[in-house]
Amino acid sequence: MKLNKTFLAVAATLPLLSANVFADAVTAADLKERVFGSLFGEYYMPDTDKTESAAWDYMEKDWGYGVELGYYLTENWALRAEYARMEMQSLLDGSDVNGNRYGIDALYHLGAMPSVYLVGGLKRMDAGQSTTAFNLGLGYKHFFNQNFALFAEANRYQGIDESYGDAGIKLGMTYLFGTAAAKAAPTPAPAPAPVRAEPVAPAPVAVADADSDGVPDNMDKCAGTPAVHKVDASGCTVYVEKMAAVGDIDIEVRFPFDSAVVGAEQRADVDNLGAFMQRFTESTVMIEGHASNTGNPAYNMRLSERRANAVADILKNNFDVDPSRISAVGYGVTRPRVEGNTSEAHAANQRIEAKVTAKIKEPVLR
Repeated sequence: MKLNKTFLAVAATLPLLSANVFADAVTAADLKERVFGSLFGEYYMPDTDKTESAAWDYMEKDWGYGVELGYYLTENWALRAEYARMEMQSLLDGSDVNGNRYGIDALYHLGAMPSVYLVGGLKRMDAGQSTTAFNLGLGYKHFFNQNFALFAEANRYQGIDESYGDAGIKLGMTYLFGTAAAKAAPTPAPAPAPVRAEPVAPAPVAVADADSDGVPDNMDKCAGTPAVHKVDASGCTVYVEKMAAVGDIDIEVRFPFDSAVVGAEQRADVDNLGAFMQRFTESTVMIEGHASNTGNPAYNMRLSERRANAVADILKNNFDVDPSRISAVGYGVTRPRVEGNTSEAHAANQRIEAKVTAKIKEPVLR
């Protein structure tokens, strides 16, 4: 059993890479409590006794590949599980001597930089024969950022139930999941107290805020605003505009029998409504026509519709109110204001109602 010279050369070179070639993008503190995974290729070198033994199928040096999954316990210590596929061949006839290697390793990183680490573990192999071995090795990782790194690693595999000493050299890429824990900013040293040649000026007197709205009285242009109102930089209530129902407006319009013509003497309320809608250009109105409960209900329904449209036409034609702001509907005798079949009830029910919606301002509350 001979110690492989290639293994010794690679193991001796790894610390020099950390000292002279690369500068890591992270420190050991950035690795703590993070999961990592790796993919690697490996050049595997069996013990000379294996290459010369029929019991080991004259196993030749060859390539393999594998995966790792691990966890950084502390800034220096990590554990990982490994699986490798060993694609070996026989030196005698070139036949396959493939096998698997799996096990667990402990890693110890040297110093504050996470570049160089020692590795040791226990492996089970089934290439040529099924055996158990412990491994010792040396590795180097170069981190490009908080998540990605390239690594090289050399291991010596010492058989436990069989006497052999294999070697392997890995090259691969590591990915760290998540992000490093945020580092607390150092507490700055207190600034030295300035030396004053003149007396210290007295502290300024606080400016009063009588209405407690957060704006000092010397800047408050709207003193006495309610405490629940949101205010602007000048201390004035902030308002929001929205469309809301103003209410029902009774329009006292009387029509001759079987007529939907609004006479000149009946125009006062309609003219007032038209003036209101001219002034408030975003207001809308619903004109409702109603009839008294006399005669045929279907006829009364059509009559109430004609009367509502007659009022709507006055708003459109005489006050230039856009038709999109006006709706007209007839309800006939279905919505009486006063129940009953008396002349008083008929007079009260024969009416036009207007439901107006306009933009209003409301204070914004804190």
